[in-house]
This record gives sequence, C-alpha cells and structure tokens, in this order.
Amino acid sequence: MNTPTEYGVHIHAHGGPQAMQYEPIQVPPPGPREVQIRQHAVGVNYLDIYHRRGVFPIPSLPGALGVEAAGEVVAVGRDVQRFKPGDRVAYACPPVGSYVSLRNLPDHGIVKVPSGVSDEQAAAATLQGITAHMLLHRVAPLRKGQTIVIHAAAGGLGSLLTQWARRFGVRIIGVVGSEAKAGLAASLGCDDVIVESSEPLVQGVRRLTDGEGVDVVFEGLGGRVFHESLTVLKPFGHLVNLGQAAEGLPAVALSDLGPARSLTVSVPGVFAYVRTHPDLQSVADDLYGLIASGGLRVGIGGRFALKDARDAHRALESRGTTGSLVLLPERP
Repeated sequence: MNTPTEYGVHIHAHGGPQAMQYEPIQVPPPGPREVQIRQHAVGVNYLDIYHRRGVFPIPSLPGALGVEAAGEVVAVGRDVQRFKPGDRVAYACPPVGSYVSLRNLPDHGIVKVPSGVSDEQAAAATLQGITAHMLLHRVAPLRKGQTIVIHAAAGGLGSLLTQWARRFGVRIIGVVGSEAKAGLAASLGCDDVIVESSEPLVQGVRRLTDGEGVDVVFEGLGGRVFHESLTVLKPFGHLVNLGQAAEGLPAVALSDLGPARSLTVSVPGVFAYVRTHPDLQSVADDLYGLIASGGLRVGIGGRFALKDARDAHRALESRGTTGSLVLLPERP
C-alpha cells in the first residue's frame, strides 16, 4: 500500500484543542453522486468547537471536524451532472469532515464559485453568508426604519450580517466585546456601538432608543445575553438565537413572551435552510455577487496551516478575533 499523501485533522475523543490530531488519510475515488474536491481553504466556525467538545457529537469517532471549505473539483463520480474537474466550488453543509486536504462529498450541497471570489473568501464566508441570507430573507425579514441589535458585530457572521442588513435601510446597534472592535463595527455599518465591557446591554439599548427598545435582536451567546436581549425588545419584537457560545440555550416560559409583550423567538438552523432551499446555487450567487462587487467585505481574521488547527480553535475560543478564520492545507 502506498503511503498516503493527504492529511486531515481528527479527534479520537471529545475535549479541548489538544484532542485534535493531524494525521495522514486515505481518500478513495468518488462514489455515485459524489464530487472529489482538492481543498484550498477551510473555514473555521464555532460549530466546529461544539463538535470537538461533544456539545453536538459528531456521528462517529475518530472523525474529522469542519463543515465548510473551498477548492477545485478533481474527479466526479457516476451520475454527477452539475460539476466537472477544474470547477471552483465551495460548500457549507454536512457531513462533518472539512478539515482535510482532499475529500469526497455528495454533490447536492456543493455550489460553484465565480472568478471574482477567492478560495479564502469563499471558505470564510459561505456558511456565514448563507446564514445571513437565511436570517434576512426567511427568519427575520427586515423593513426600512426598524432598529436592530447585532451581537458580536465585528465577528465573522456579525460582520457579514451587519453589512447585509445595512442594505435594508435599518438602524443597526452593534454590540462588541472591546473598544478595539468598536471602530471596525462602525466601519461595517453600525450606526451605534455598545462596548459590553463599558456599558451593559440593557442600559445601552435604553439610552440609544430613549427607552423604546428595538425590533429585532440577533444573538449567538445564549444564557444571560439571551434573557437580556428579550428585555430590550419592543412589543412584537423578535429575538433570533444563532448559537450558544457562552452559557447554552436557556429555557423560556411562554408567559415571558406574551401576551402582554407579544414577543417571538427563533432558533434557526442553517443546515435546514441548505437542505430545503429549492435553489441553493441562487443563494450562493447572491452572496458571491455581493462579495465580488465589493458590497460585502469578507474579513479574514487569521490564516493557519491545516496542521495548526489547534491554534485556530484557541484563537476563536478566546473571543479576541475579528472576521473569519481559515485553515490552509498544504498543496501536494
């Protein structure tokens, strides 16, 4: 048997970053309806940390992490119609396992990437961009004149969501963790920025809205921030939870939502959107078109070799990063 020339990052047990192992892998030819992708850039998302920790266990151990990457088609299996070798592609979908240099993937979740978008941009923005598209077109369509709050407005998803929401003519209050991130959030389109280390969320929103509150809050921390976000909503306001990076998703009594306050809460999942959308390529085309035209700036907050995925996870967990992180597999 030849020595494998491909590599991947696997976990053999759930745990901290040290659980991740850079190992050689064998990749068979693609099967029916599968596409083989030479991966040029791999997106790092907080979901990967949930999988590594076992908050959302991956199907089997040992297994690779990751759900997002961009690269080039090198082979296709039987019955693949939409792709051919040489196509530039990206994906943001299960099955888990994108932390590899080469992989086979079912063709239904893959999208083509235009020439005006780089591999790094596609790997950094596909999952978060499709999530933003879902939020703004399906979960919480915005109307001109509304006021919204976006937590982690300088982060990967927050930065894309802020820029895209700006196109709807809404007032945006961004929330960031430090003064260093406030300027970035403002440059992305936030009308006002609350620095949590200097001013509590509830106090800041009341100050900025003269006590009226906001129409929509997008938050991905859960726990205390989830409950505080409910507090700052107007009647008929909408809280959208995007993850539980801090304290987990809390239980909420229906009586806390209405009828007096008439609030709604959504906990959407982007993979349900990917799985059920009738034309995923059209969603990707909207996203990539905005990136290529300069309508969406994709911030790359850090580049790491695939073998250094542990360092990328440590950086993301520190909550000190801005933009998105990408892993770069070694070229054969």
